[in-house]
Amino acid sequence: MKTVRILFVLVLAFFSGSVVFLSCSKSGSSSGSGHLQVMLTDGPGAYDAVYIDVQKVEVNVSSDSGISSGWQTVNVLRPGVYNLLKFSNGVDTLLADADLPAGKISQMRLVLGSNNSVVVNGQSFPLTTPSAQQSGLKFNIHSTLTAGIVYRLWIDFNAGRSIVTTGNGKYILKPVIRTYADAIGGSIKGFVLPALAKPEVWATMGTDTLMALPDSATGYYFFGGVNAGTWNLQFHAQDSTYKDTTFTVSVGTGVVSNTGTVNLVKK
Repeated sequence: MKTVRILFVLVLAFFSGSVVFLSCSKSGSSSGSGHLQVMLTDGPGAYDAVYIDVQKVEVNVSSDSGISSGWQTVNVLRPGVYNLLKFSNGVDTLLADADLPAGKISQMRLVLGSNNSVVVNGQSFPLTTPSAQQSGLKFNIHSTLTAGIVYRLWIDFNAGRSIVTTGNGKYILKPVIRTYADAIGGSIKGFVLPALAKPEVWATMGTDTLMALPDSATGYYFFGGVNAGTWNLQFHAQDSTYKDTTFTVSVGTGVVSNTGTVNLVKK
C-alpha cells in the first residue's frame, strides 16, 4: 500500500490551466521561472553581537548575456535586525524567497536600514555605513536560474573582517561578503493524454511520493524541486476503461527532465 506524505497543496498556472501538486517539496515554479531562496550565513567575529538591519534584497536578472531586465526586488520574509553571529559554523536562515524569470543573475544588492550596531564587551556601538554603500551593498553573482529549478543562494558575511574601527572609537560597516549557490534537485515535466482518461501522475522514489493532476485541456504536468535520482512514474487512469502505464525517469540536480507525451490506450 502506498504511503503518501502530503505537506501542502500548491496550485500553479500552466498554459492557462492549473496543475495541483501533493508534494514533499516546499516550493514550485511557474513556466519560464526559477525559484530563488536567499540564505544568510556568517563567519565568526570577535564581538558579542553584530546586528544588521536587512530591509530589501534586489537581484539583476537578464534573459541573455547582453540584455539586462533591471533590478527586481526579492521579498524579504522578515525585514528587520539580524544578529550575524547567530548564523556561524554552518547555521543559516532563509532571508528571501521568490519566483524569478529564468536567466542569468549578474548582481545582487542587499539594502540595509539604519538600525545597525555592534556589541563589544557588553557595550553597543552604532555601525555607520559609507555613503557609497547607502543605496545597498552590491556584489557580483555568476548564477543561472533555469525554469522549474529551485536554487539556494547564500550571502556569507565575514563579520570579523566587515567591521572597521576608526581612531576616534567609531565602528564602520564595510561588508566582506561572498556568495555561493546550489540548485536543489531537479524537475520532471511532460504531458499525458487523453483527458477522457482522467489521468493522475504519481512519482515515487524511496519513501517520497508525489502526485500531480495534469491540466484538463493540455495534459501538462510538472513536479518541481525533486531530489536527484531515479523516479518511478505511474500514469493512472481514473476512467477504468483505459490502461495504466509506468516507467522510470532519471532526474539530475539543476536539470528539467522532459518525459514527452504519454498516450493512455483503451483496454
